[in-house]
This record gives sequence, structure tokens and C-alpha cells, in this order.
Amino acid sequence: MSSGEVTESGARPEDITAVPVRRPGRWVAAAVVLVIAVALVRSVVTNPRFEWSVVGHYLFDERVLEGLRVTIELTVIAMAIGIVLGVVFAVMRLSPNPLVSGASWLYIWFFRGTPVLVQLLFWYNIAALYPKIALGIPFGPAIVHPDANSLITPFTAAILGLGLNEGAYMAEIVRAGMISVPEGQTDAAQSLGMTRLQTMRRIVLPQAMRVIIPPTGNETISMLKTTSLASVIVVLELLFAVQNIYSVNFKTIPLLIVASIWYIVCTSVLYVGQYYLERYYGRGSSREQEGPLAGRVLRGVLRFSRPGEHVRPGGGEHR
Repeated sequence: MSSGEVTESGARPEDITAVPVRRPGRWVAAAVVLVIAVALVRSVVTNPRFEWSVVGHYLFDERVLEGLRVTIELTVIAMAIGIVLGVVFAVMRLSPNPLVSGASWLYIWFFRGTPVLVQLLFWYNIAALYPKIALGIPFGPAIVHPDANSLITPFTAAILGLGLNEGAYMAEIVRAGMISVPEGQTDAAQSLGMTRLQTMRRIVLPQAMRVIIPPTGNETISMLKTTSLASVIVVLELLFAVQNIYSVNFKTIPLLIVASIWYIVCTSVLYVGQYYLERYYGRGSSREQEGPLAGRVLRGVLRFSRPGEHVRPGGGEHR
């Protein structure tokens, strides 16, 4: 019976008051979480050993900001190298040519099987193996042969170590995205006369982006934090910058908090960018994006505090 119909006696039916199911467990869990969060915040704010005045003094220090700039540069360049290599080696891995596919598998196996810190140290000490790096015709004369120490600087070694390592992981991410596209799409493209590379570029990769983007965003956030390992090879990134400062004034904890704040700020920006990229490439998907944490928390609070709703017969809601 719809809301506009009347009963046999001619009287209009009354609205049905829907009483929400009471869930005391939710309120108890929320209260426990709130109490723990308040206790933690109070401990952090009131503990004088955190030395928040020192944190505020060095937060925008020129040396810290310079280290932050180097960290961002390392992240952008290493991720660009990793994404390009990932696409190339993913295509090679799916190649029907066993030599090409085997070379891709060997690259992925090696760089995923060794720690990134070991790879950074290896590139930093490459001059011990190759004092001169010859560039020229393979198996022929060398055109240039620069000194390895002058060519592979600490920054270059960090780029090589981080970028080549990331390329192995990105190759598996891109490959997973490619094989998620139904084979019928490839068959249809080939029936239209497209080459394999055209099919990859125009058909497979655009559809695979929905699968590729989320883990790529996670890899970018992870790369931002992994750049801190470059401090081992004397790259003046964010962590090494604060280490240089607290090695002089011995304010270790406040300076580490400064570095942590900047890492959190950068990862938060990347998180927002990842969300909008996922939403862009997820258009047309039946699964709705979760949305930012603040919006979800607000909706949860409103859902807790919403009073009972009046529901008319026939399913219409009346608030």
C-alpha cells in the first residue's frame, strides 16, 4: 500500500515509527577508543621531554627544508624510473618470446630478492668493481670512459638503487593489472588489425589502470619513507639533515619528531592525490570509493546521533 492510499474504512494509515536497533557495544568501543586517544594526546602534550619548543624552532629550519627538498626529488625521480621500468618489464614478462620473458623474470627476481639498502651500498661502492665506466659500442671501442667516483655521486647512487629496485615491484603491479583485463579485449583488438604494442597502449593499459593505481600509490608513499635509507650513503635528505643537527645540539628526540612531522605531511598529501586518482580511474565501477577518513568519521557520528526515522507504508521515509 502506497502512502497515498487509504484503508477500507476511509482513514489514512498512520506513519510507522522505525526504532533503530540499539547497539551498546558500539558506544562502549567508541568510549574506550576515545579515552585511550585522549590519554595519549595528553601524555604527548604535557610531557616536557618532548621539547615542543625545540620542535617548533627547527620545523622550518633552512637545513631541514633543504633535506625535505632532496627527499621529494629522490621520491619523484625514483618513482618515475620505477614506473617506466615496471611497464617495460611487465610487457616483456608477458611476451611470448622466452628469451625476452626470461630476461624480465631474471631482473625482477634479482632486485626483489636483495634488500634495497644492500643495493644502495652496492651502487655507492661501484668504483671498487669498475673504476672506469666505459660507454661506447658493445664489444667495440669505448667512446667515453669517465671515472666512476665522479659519475656515480651519492645522489646518483641513491637514484639507481631506489629506481631499479622499485622497477621490479612496479613490473609485478603492472603485470597484475594487465592480466586482470579479459582476454576477449585483446582478441577483439587483434581482430581489428592492431599490433601487440598498439593493443597494450590503447586497450589493455587504460583498463588496467584501475588495478594499477592503488598499489602504485602505496608504492609512492613507501618510496617517500624509503628515501631515508639514502642517509647511509651520505645523501643530504630529510633524515640525514636532522641527524646532522642533533649530532651537534644533542636534541635527538625533538629533531626526529621534526622529520616525522614532515614525512606525515608529505604522505598525507600523497594519500589525498591517490584517492582522487583512484576515483578518476574507477569511474563506472559499481564499487563506491570509501572517501577521505574525515568524511567517513563525520558520517559515522551523524549515524550514531540520528534520531528515529518515520517511515511511511510503502517504503517512503519521512524525517
